[in-house]
Amino acid sequence: MEVHHVTENAETFTCNAYLVVGDRTTLVDAGSWDGVVDEIREHTDEVDAVAMTHQHGDHVEQLEAVCEAFDPEVYAYDHHPQRDHAIEDGDAVRIGDEEFDVVYTPGHSDDHVSFVSETTLFSGDVVVHDDGAFDYGSFGRTDMAGQSRERLVESIEDLLERMPDGVEHMYAGHGSVFHGDVRDVVETALSRAEKREPKYPDE
Repeated sequence: MEVHHVTENAETFTCNAYLVVGDRTTLVDAGSWDGVVDEIREHTDEVDAVAMTHQHGDHVEQLEAVCEAFDPEVYAYDHHPQRDHAIEDGDAVRIGDEEFDVVYTPGHSDDHVSFVSETTLFSGDVVVHDDGAFDYGSFGRTDMAGQSRERLVESIEDLLERMPDGVEHMYAGHGSVFHGDVRDVVETALSRAEKREPKYPDE
C-alpha cells in the first residue's frame, strides 16, 4: 500500500495526515497545515475519499480546503458540514487497496474511530508509537474536558481484540510511522494507560 505522510514537512502544529494512493485514493485526516493541498498534488490529482479519525482542530482544520480542491467523499463518525457518510463501529471503509474495519475508540475524543485492516492500523490519537511522553507505545492525552482515561483504556482493549495478529504498519495521528509488531506497541500503550498515572506532569 502506497502511503504518503503529507504533513511531514509542516512548520506549524498539525496532526499527521496520510495520503493512501490506490484503487480508492484516500486521505486519512486533513490536518491543520495550510500547505496540505499542495503536498497532496505532488502525489495525485484526485482524492476519492477522506476518512476522519476524529474532529479535533489539528485533524480537521484543512478539511474544507481539501474538499474544495478535490471534491472527495468524506467519512466521519460525528456530524460535520463536509461529511457525506456517517460511519459507526463495525462499518467497513475502503482505504487505498484494502478494506478497513471501523473501530470506535473514544476516550481522547468522543467521536474517535480507528481503521484497521489485515496489515495496517490508522490509529489517530488513541495509540501512537512515540511522542513527548513515551518512545514506544503511547496514547492520547485524557486530561482535557470531555476526555476519559477509563474510556481510553477500554478503547485500546477493544482495538486489540479487533486487530488481526499480522498488522505490521501503524500510522498514528502524531509521532513517527511504525513498521513491525504493531500489536506489541499497542499492548505497551495499554499497560501504560492502565497505570492511570499522568501522561504529562501537569495532567
